[in-house]
Amino acid sequence: MLSDDSKDQEFLASFLYYFGVLTPEGERPDGKLALRVPNLVMRGLYTNRLQRMLLPEPLERDEGKAAAELLHTKADMAPLCDFVENRFFAVFRNPDYRWANELTVKTAFPTLLYNDILYVMDSEKEAGRGCADLVMIVRPDMRRFEIFDVLVEFKFAKLGEVGLTGQEAGKLESERLRSLPAIAAGMKKAKEQVEQHGDALEQKYKNLNLKRYAVVSLGFERICWEEIRK
Repeated sequence: MLSDDSKDQEFLASFLYYFGVLTPEGERPDGKLALRVPNLVMRGLYTNRLQRMLLPEPLERDEGKAAAELLHTKADMAPLCDFVENRFFAVFRNPDYRWANELTVKTAFPTLLYNDILYVMDSEKEAGRGCADLVMIVRPDMRRFEIFDVLVEFKFAKLGEVGLTGQEAGKLESERLRSLPAIAAGMKKAKEQVEQHGDALEQKYKNLNLKRYAVVSLGFERICWEEIRK
């Protein structure tokens, strides 16, 4: 149905609501009905579907999952960011590029990281006075394993903001990339939010082994990241 051009958004929303894949969440300011994914089971189905759409080859999906596992088992963010930059972003580089934003990046990472066996997964989870982009809290019965709780804040800078083409951005050395004003500003903001939300989560959950990360994407070309230590 997703590939059927004869079905408009209203039809798809109605269909998904009828079968319980979406549920009402109130009304929007413009008078339209707001819908949301009803529970973690349904969220897992969405994530699985996104993985298969963006990574149709099983070996690619396995590589992505292996990179994601290194984050919560070894606190190593580098392989995951490399995978998103080199594999996921290649899918997103298309004529619709101009419509991309921070939400696109926020979708890419949870698609790989989603694990409802080990974690209570959430995005935009209330944390203190704000909302955290991605929160992975180890389930109480899984704390016997050597895995980390994870908090990630995402920021997105468009190529137009830095005056570069995709090809030029791809050739930048890491230090030069980080020094770009839009990237530096995004990283600063992400760090502030990580500190705020991380402290709030640690106050709420007393036994966390929390790893905090700030991730900034430059278009669909490059990713900067940093682990934020207390």
